[in-house]
Amino acid sequence: MNIKSHCDVGQEGTLWWHAHSSWLRATVYGAIIIHPKEGSSYPFPKPKRDSVIALGEWWDANPIDVIREATRTGATPNVSDAYTINGQPGDLYNCSSKGETNLIRVINAALNQQLFFTIANHKLTVVGADASYVKPFTTSVLMLGPGQTTDVLVKADQPPARYYIAARAYASAQGAPFDNTTTTAILEYKTAPCTAKCTTSKPIMPRLPAYNDTTTATAFTTSFRSPRKVFVPTEIDENLFITAGLGINQCPPKTRARNCQGPNGTRFTASMNNVSFVLPSNFSLLQAHHQGVRGVFTTDFPAKPPVKFDYTGNVSRSLWQPTPGTKVYRLKYGSRVQIVLQGTNIFTAENHPIHLHGYDFYILAEGFGNFNPKTDSAKFNLVDPPLRNTVSLPVKGWAVIRFVADNPGVWIMHCHLDVHIGWGLATVFLVDNGVGPLQQLEQPPPDLP
Repeated sequence: MNIKSHCDVGQEGTLWWHAHSSWLRATVYGAIIIHPKEGSSYPFPKPKRDSVIALGEWWDANPIDVIREATRTGATPNVSDAYTINGQPGDLYNCSSKGETNLIRVINAALNQQLFFTIANHKLTVVGADASYVKPFTTSVLMLGPGQTTDVLVKADQPPARYYIAARAYASAQGAPFDNTTTTAILEYKTAPCTAKCTTSKPIMPRLPAYNDTTTATAFTTSFRSPRKVFVPTEIDENLFITAGLGINQCPPKTRARNCQGPNGTRFTASMNNVSFVLPSNFSLLQAHHQGVRGVFTTDFPAKPPVKFDYTGNVSRSLWQPTPGTKVYRLKYGSRVQIVLQGTNIFTAENHPIHLHGYDFYILAEGFGNFNPKTDSAKFNLVDPPLRNTVSLPVKGWAVIRFVADNPGVWIMHCHLDVHIGWGLATVFLVDNGVGPLQQLEQPPPDLP
């Protein structure tokens, strides 16, 4: 089925679509390509080819059954059995001609895993991410969290041969199980002369970083810059400090053991600012807001943690169990928002890909340890920070983002590791209407069920 639509998106590059119902996203996803408008071109030489590589996860089971079992037991879900490139775990063939420069759009569509990506013996020139152009930089390896996209130029400048395209996990949570397989495809030069030995020999395998190579992951995520000077809000109306991490729920007395299979008879949970987000069951948040339905959510999500503690140190067990709730944070239209995202070491620390619906934002800085406003604010890039919709919150670290709340509605901010959002690692921003007609929520269509 082909669907054509015309709209002014104001972006160029690579986005993606995916299911938002349980773990259907494991297989229901695809690319959204936004080409330069007619009469204009890329801010780099036009590539010969334009290809999409979607990285995914595969279970030798129905993924819905996997998450249902984890929800019943309160334990972690079974890890995937393989990673995939364009739906296949093994060797695909992607032909290229000698001397060509190709644009490859890489999407991490995996459910629960950050991934390293590389092509043997080839340099990757990064030119875009999350449908925004970036100042080009060259690397041998990418690191993408689920939900992130990266556009790279690859020049076919190597001797005639076959080269593995490969991806495998970046697993930052110490001691946590993960899928340690490697998925591959093959880049083959189709027009260059290739001997019989070339076509029958095993493709060249790239060197991939170690699974826990945070140094390589950080070097990549901190290399992004906007192509030119951008307008970053310098006066802040809403300054939020939001912790993000895991937690443990103690099971009530007389709970069956089969429902408490987390550590020491508990259930896993997660939270932001000690609130474990609970999605409403009867109304959507947008519907409840638009129709004024009471009792669906409250507007008392805290702007800072209720208790200040050593977020990345040895956290007291008294802080491991968050409070469940459907709490949102209200923003006035046009308010200039800064969010300090702070990872925690509750149960275990790990890298969290934090995604905000409805907005792109500038990533001003990231670092390790507890955010210190007196010293870390000096690290802010207020000249050419990258524009993204998903930020990699470093393991035992922090990241700072800014945006202007100019898109009215109800927008969730969540960890894009699907197991974590199911545990409650999310919050919601309710952005009020502005004054003008283009600053207000559209009315729902008359045939809305």
